[in-house]
Amino acid sequence: MLVTTIEKPEGYRTQKVLGQVFGVVVRSRSLVGNVAAGLRSLAGGEIKQYTSLVEDTRRHAIDRMVENARLMGANAVLMMRFDSSEMGQTMSEVVAYGTAVVLDPEPLP
Repeated sequence: MLVTTIEKPEGYRTQKVLGQVFGVVVRSRSLVGNVAAGLRSLAGGEIKQYTSLVEDTRRHAIDRMVENARLMGANAVLMMRFDSSEMGQTMSEVVAYGTAVVLDPEPLP
């Protein structure tokens, strides 16, 4: 399935717009991860435990969004975006969203 942040992918035309599609994931950080990240934040620099958590969560959110689009009959998601927020001190929510569509290849000239 094509997932893109643009509205009109080159070489395709939109046959049908199916509507909004979402993939939502809420993850909590472990106590060990919080302690390690807290110690790392004292020294400054990247907190690799959190970077890894966010990357994995984004991938999971995209997978869920793609599955939801597939269930709608889509073969592509256009204008894909992410949104994220913190829930309390230990949970992160990541949402992947876009427009589920059916694309057809444009005929060659």
